[in-house]
Amino acid sequence: MNTSLGRLRRLPVIGGITAGAVLLLAGPAFAHVSVQPGTAEKGGYSTIAFKVPNEKNDASTVKLEVTLDQKHPLSSVTVQPVPGWDVKVEKTKLDKPLQTHGKTIDEAVSKITWTGGKIEPGQFQQFPLSVGQLPTDVDELVFKALQTYSDDDVVRWIDPSKPGGEEAEHPAPTLKLVAKADKAAADKGGKAADGKDAQAAPAAASSDKSEDSSDTTARVLGVVGIVVGIAGVAFGVLAGRRRSA
Repeated sequence: MNTSLGRLRRLPVIGGITAGAVLLLAGPAFAHVSVQPGTAEKGGYSTIAFKVPNEKNDASTVKLEVTLDQKHPLSSVTVQPVPGWDVKVEKTKLDKPLQTHGKTIDEAVSKITWTGGKIEPGQFQQFPLSVGQLPTDVDELVFKALQTYSDDDVVRWIDPSKPGGEEAEHPAPTLKLVAKADKAAADKGGKAADGKDAQAAPAAASSDKSEDSSDTTARVLGVVGIVVGIAGVAFGVLAGRRRSA
């Protein structure tokens, strides 16, 4: 009898631990500031957007600062207006000017700051840019982002990727760069000039869908964890009342 009661008493604790563990695992999956789409073509021009979810329940996101990689400056960066937000674009003088379309570019955008708006709890906002000409000698562009909340908390999305593919605690938004597909080869066999599958280009859409799917799964798991925890507590209270009776 005592053994059975002991097991019943442990159920609320187990339920609470389960809920906490699920929420701990689910939280980071939908909290990252990221680049959408996540892939662009080397040497080309692309429209990208920084997707900024609000990860707090008691504060709004009121500021986003994005720093561009000055080791790989872009000759063209233009901003699409976001209703309710003001934008400030900062440029830096280049040590080595860029040559593009017969013109010499001696300065490039180094930082963009959005202020004046709000991303409320449970919401996200996208901040679009048109960028180019993308470099051909690297496989990714890393942007460092600072997300400021109305309670003055600042989340620094600046951590580089870890070896082995392990995700950093606050990963920096990263745009993967893929080789330009050779059209003739793609028409014949669906292969790029370097032998890679020409289907690599649409990876951006796939990446976006995967992230959205991950977001949904994380939220569902979080809700399930809470329900399990509440059920465990209720069962424990009921068992205690029965034992008293």
